Amino acid sequence: MYTDNSKNKQHVPGWITFLLAASCGIIVANLYYAQTLVGPISGDTGLSSSAAGFIVTITQLGYVLGLLFIVPLSDIIENQRLAVTGLLLVIIALLTAAFVHHAPLFLAASFFIGLGSVVAQILVPYATFLTSEEQRGRVVGNVMSGLLLGIMFARPLASFIASFWGWQAVFGVSAVLVTLLTVLLSRILPKRVPAPTMNYGELIASLAVLLKQTPVLRRRALYQASLFGAFSLFWTAVPLHLADDFGLSQQGIAWFALAGVGGAVAAPIAGRLADKGWTRRLTALAMIIAILSFLLAYLLPGNTVMDLLLLTAAAITLDMAVSGNLVLGQRAIYSLGSEARGRLNGLFMAIFFLGGAVGSSLGGWSYARGGWGLTALLGMALPVLALLYFVTDKSPQVQES
Repeated sequence: MYTDNSKNKQHVPGWITFLLAASCGIIVANLYYAQTLVGPISGDTGLSSSAAGFIVTITQLGYVLGLLFIVPLSDIIENQRLAVTGLLLVIIALLTAAFVHHAPLFLAASFFIGLGSVVAQILVPYATFLTSEEQRGRVVGNVMSGLLLGIMFARPLASFIASFWGWQAVFGVSAVLVTLLTVLLSRILPKRVPAPTMNYGELIASLAVLLKQTPVLRRRALYQASLFGAFSLFWTAVPLHLADDFGLSQQGIAWFALAGVGGAVAAPIAGRLADKGWTRRLTALAMIIAILSFLLAYLLPGNTVMDLLLLTAAAITLDMAVSGNLVLGQRAIYSLGSEARGRLNGLFMAIFFLGGAVGSSLGGWSYARGGWGLTALLGMALPVLALLYFVTDKSPQVQES
């Protein structure tokens, strides 16, 4: 059993890191399955085309609320039990989604899928409690690689399963996977018992105080909100661009999405280099890479095979920038102290996830108004703003080094 005042943290076995990484990937993928299935889901459940987008929105809403009101509980409740309880909620919601044919029930299930999936954001800081400061960046990077792979594989995997067995099978298969995962976590993970200094009401009220009094949190959250907003804008608009200008089918778009998975390699690398004190330099590099990725996408002249290959390269480098900066941000806020780590992580994730929601909205709007050119320029503007904000930081940032 691990407690917050443990002075001698052991080296984390590789299999525990792998289990946490796989867990995060399997859990967070539930947020993205419906994105490629909106058409068949809305048709089967009777949702109008104008309301179909709400399928994704309500899942995201549940996730953000979970980040703000459930993740902070990891600072006062034993973490393994909290994670297992959240996963049981996800299993029930997934089974409901797999068998219902009525829109209200499906939307309710979607909300609870999002709400319970915040367990992934309980497991990431949980991993840091098992590690020493010297290996924290490496462990966070490895665990976040699993989470990012879950995000990137979710869309093509959902399309693949649905093409054979229908969209409801996607939620059924996920329910089976999460059930197996829940059994494993309940039996294998060591318990982590926090030392609570406040009740739940005080805990939630402290969120605003933490945000106000923690400049590192504000900066890292806004950096990542900008980059994740650009990421979401890109992946919202690029399927339309690929279909309209390159003539790709849904299968071709799925293969393009799979190519972006290569960007997840940046997460463990960023974690290891952050352990060596490279956080500030890597943060600037991530923003510059994101800017150059959109610049390349904007300058592509036509719809040739070479243009498609260069656009694929831009997708990979953009994903590398976003995933690398995410690990840098989480390592920085996890270094602020263990007693508020759950709340700090919840605030960080909620802010940058909201940035992603804004980016998705902007992607659809910009592509409809000005095509791929306007979309790429708008996507470039987001990391430019983050870089301008970054250069205003004159503090030593000891916590991030």
